[in-house]
Amino acid sequence: MPIKLFSDKVLDKFSKKITDQVFLSIQNDADLMHEYLRLVGEKGIDAVNQQIGKAVKNRYKLSNSDSRQDAPKSTLIKSHQEFE
Repeated sequence: MPIKLFSDKVLDKFSKKITDQVFLSIQNDADLMHEYLRLVGEKGIDAVNQQIGKAVKNRYKLSNSDSRQDAPKSTLIKSHQEFE
């Protein structure tokens, strides 16, 4: 298998769960979790989570896939858009 094909395969798989990984990073970092909870208290959980999801999409120039992840590992979210 060519290296490019392999790396594309790995990155495509990662793109589908990148949002969950970002929320796991927040959840597992005491400082980030403190700031997250403060923002949720001020702005509401939906607004904060949606903005984080949009930021992930924009930062990595991703496109929405046709599916959503309905069983993320992070307890901070119930579901998230998968990206391509």
